Amino acid sequence: MAEDTPPEGQHLVAFVEVMRRLRTECPWKAGQTHLSLARYLLEETHETLEAIESGDPEHLREELGDLLLQVYFHAEIARDAGDFTIDDVAAGLTEKMVRRNGHVFGDASASLTPAEVNERWQQAKALEKDRSSVTDGLPPGLPALLYADKVLERLARLDASDAPTDPRRSADGATGASDGTTSEVLGERLLDLVREARAAGVDPEQALRAAVRREVDAAEG
Repeated sequence: MAEDTPPEGQHLVAFVEVMRRLRTECPWKAGQTHLSLARYLLEETHETLEAIESGDPEHLREELGDLLLQVYFHAEIARDAGDFTIDDVAAGLTEKMVRRNGHVFGDASASLTPAEVNERWQQAKALEKDRSSVTDGLPPGLPALLYADKVLERLARLDASDAPTDPRRSADGATGASDGTTSEVLGERLLDLVREARAAGVDPEQALRAAVRREVDAAEG
């Protein structure tokens, strides 16, 4: 390590100290609650996604910092209430990562494909959460395309005998919604597009956002 390079984690410790002082001495920050900060967490998450799509590392670094601020802010509010601390958050996360990655930390074989690793992760998660429905644990506020993608992903992991059957779906997987309302037809077409994206290994949410970005660039270019 170069002499002028600070030890790893030094700035993170300094950030914790700054935030604790601000939480004590700044009237606005002292008055915040989990609920009052919720909108900022959502905003910073979307801004981080935008930074990722921009491909600008400096922009991403800044937005990740803003997102980290929100995470720590909530942890500090919880510490003041005697609920938990940022160390508790990190400890729980560390324990979960070790527990769900037996192919690295346990006795299981490490020669797994990425798909197999993801499958084991999802199975462990389902057992831990004791979920009985494919929609359990999915926030209702998720964007519709992302929600559909998550539901289809979970349905794909069910045995065929356990998966619900759509009476409108033919043997080739297409839906026969032509007799429905325009809203129903469009909904089925969108669901089929999400299914097509999953089969192609494409994130439908990112694909749509990228298409919108291209449309904007073309219009403003």
